[in-house]
Amino acid sequence: MLVKHIEAGVLDVAYREYGQSDGWPVILCHGFPYDAEVYADSAPMLAEAGARVLVPYLRGYGPTRFLSDETPRSGEQAVLGNDLKQFMDALGIGKAVLGGYDWGGRACCIVSALWPERATALVTGNSYNIHDVARSMNPVPPKYEAAFWYQYYFQIERGRNGLTQNRRDLVRYIWQTWSPTWAFDDATFEASAASFDNPDFVDVVIHSYRVRYGLAEGDPAVAEIETALAQQPEIAVPTICIDGDSSGLFDHTRSHAKKFTGPYAYRTFAGAGHNLPQESPKDWAQAVIDARDMAG
Repeated sequence: MLVKHIEAGVLDVAYREYGQSDGWPVILCHGFPYDAEVYADSAPMLAEAGARVLVPYLRGYGPTRFLSDETPRSGEQAVLGNDLKQFMDALGIGKAVLGGYDWGGRACCIVSALWPERATALVTGNSYNIHDVARSMNPVPPKYEAAFWYQYYFQIERGRNGLTQNRRDLVRYIWQTWSPTWAFDDATFEASAASFDNPDFVDVVIHSYRVRYGLAEGDPAVAEIETALAQQPEIAVPTICIDGDSSGLFDHTRSHAKKFTGPYAYRTFAGAGHNLPQESPKDWAQAVIDARDMAG
């Protein structure tokens, strides 16, 4: 698979492209701790259906690099959404079907909420992924608190050191616990593992999990976007929300339905955990196609 590059905003974005250049545009975004490989099966299926599929490596992952040493290594939600919008701008893509989960789903939700003219439709794992930072100190039921151990771990320097020194073991443990029914092999893991050797991976990840609790400063360049996200904006573009029925991280997020005011559908992928597109690539590709059809 040829990896392409384009300068977009503060990044040199590495991305994979599938299908013909005149196909209907789709952008698929990965989450933490995964990479563009999660769409290696579903993206060709979409290309067969006539799509032009673009799969960027998020900031801090794989071959994507910052253009300047001076740019804050922020992982906050506003930069993820802004990165996606600027990636579209750089490629001259006015509008696309946006799909993702985890960090990637957050980026897609943000663009769909704040710049709906850029989203033909939305496919989002775990539904509404925009953080409510103002309420981040409110506790959740203990089973969720336990599942969020990694977020609390990353608040202290022991966690930064652990991610730095043991990143492959830590990531593999997360894969196993978030997707307990996914029997991935060593080759599957290694296909993504090199992406976590990106020189900015640790800084971006640590900042992401500190800023969402209000425990780190955000990037001033995206302060206006973060202010808009604090309003928890609704999403009006046609949307398909998805959960796996075997996730070790989240239960079903059907309760988020009120945040979606346009055409809406909710699906559960049988036997899938958190890594929805890699565990259920056919179902994911079909959801993207169906979301486009919802949009007419």
